[in-house]
Amino acid sequence: MTRRRSSARRPAISVLRIGHRPGRDPRLTTHLALAARAWGAERMYLHPPDPILAERLAHVAREWGAGFTVEPAPDWKAVVRAHAGAVVHLTMYGEPIDRRLPELARQRRLLLVVGGAKVPPELFQRADWNVAVGAQPHSEVAAVAVLLDRLGGIPPARRRKGARRRIVPQPRGKRVLGPGGRKRGRDR
Repeated sequence: MTRRRSSARRPAISVLRIGHRPGRDPRLTTHLALAARAWGAERMYLHPPDPILAERLAHVAREWGAGFTVEPAPDWKAVVRAHAGAVVHLTMYGEPIDRRLPELARQRRLLLVVGGAKVPPELFQRADWNVAVGAQPHSEVAAVAVLLDRLGGIPPARRRKGARRRIVPQPRGKRVLGPGGRKRGRDR
């Protein structure tokens, strides 16, 4: 069961992906961005930059609704320094999420930082909090999705501003509306 915050306000969320390997990690980083977007994050900073992946994700935002961008981050430390809010490093070595969740929920802005296989040790010192969603190995996608869900769940099912496509929920099959409300694809 997902816990919901009693307040309608939730922090503005950005995600910083450190250690992306262009050509090797596009699927994992794409999943990270899609999960962050679906759970209401505003942007993802990508270190090192990957313009091809950023354009693919911009296409998703154009089709399914704006409000999420992928920004290049040649220097992850500069992103952390420039962030006007709390910095949360999601790591399995951090403090349990339940211990920090009330404090995180009160923040106006959060930068969630996730890394690949080798996270720079300096990140543990630069973060305001090192938070674990579980003290077991897990993916960056899981860490971001669990934290965002615990902070308030998926934003209400409303049509996203500028969306060209929209899923029509139904008990079976797939139904997607395209531009002008026309059905795209076929019902199954």
